Amino acid sequence: MTMHDLLLLPDSLSYASFWGLVILSGFTSMLTASFGIGGGMLLLAVIAQTIPMKAIIPVHGAVQLGSNAGRMIVMFKDIVWSHFAWFALGSLLGALVGGQLVVNLPTNLLKACLGGFILLTVWGPQIWHSNLFSNLANTKSLLIGGVASTFLTMFIGATGPLVLTTIRIFKLTRLALVATSAACLVLQHALKVLVFGLLGFAFSPYFLLILLMICSGFIGTLIGKKLLIKADEQRFQAWLKIILSVLALRLIYLASR
Repeated sequence: MTMHDLLLLPDSLSYASFWGLVILSGFTSMLTASFGIGGGMLLLAVIAQTIPMKAIIPVHGAVQLGSNAGRMIVMFKDIVWSHFAWFALGSLLGALVGGQLVVNLPTNLLKACLGGFILLTVWGPQIWHSNLFSNLANTKSLLIGGVASTFLTMFIGATGPLVLTTIRIFKLTRLALVATSAACLVLQHALKVLVFGLLGFAFSPYFLLILLMICSGFIGTLIGKKLLIKADEQRFQAWLKIILSVLALRLIYLASR
């Protein structure tokens, strides 16, 4: 029995890569807790360089489940449960459809559409505040957002920007926005892990990696919450737009490759 076997390390990972991912998980959780977004996609981009293709989405989903659960617990009192309930209903519907098609749709097209949608909502001519779209800030938008983001997460992995964009329409406080997004993502990633488990993916070789990444992610969340509380509202919104835009452009770039 090798040291890799004793430490339950996947054969595809070196010790440096293993601990690098653990540390990165803490940093990306701090980033997400501070700005509400960004950490999941950054983590996904690095995971994609270190583990086999077939393991990327399920492993990332399991780590994000734990990371968002930690953020949900820390910010529990700030969750807007009425928004979560409608989003959750949509997520269940999205998981049912996405689970049937998880291996059949072109991911590049989905990435391009997601990236374009995010850019439109962030930089469009105040589209969500116009009279034409003012009624979108209701239960229907949460239901549709839950369906779309959960469906897409089965293929793309990190749909945090879409979840945040859906909830951002309601003009919540910073803490409520991040907390409610975390609760929605907990359900979303839990459904994804369940679907991949039912499809036969073996999580056991990655158990130690996932566990340690979740632990470091929780530490990052505690640090990130302090930064979020201290953040100036105008500066927070400016950085949020920049981060969403960078992530959207990255999706479009990946779709064009």
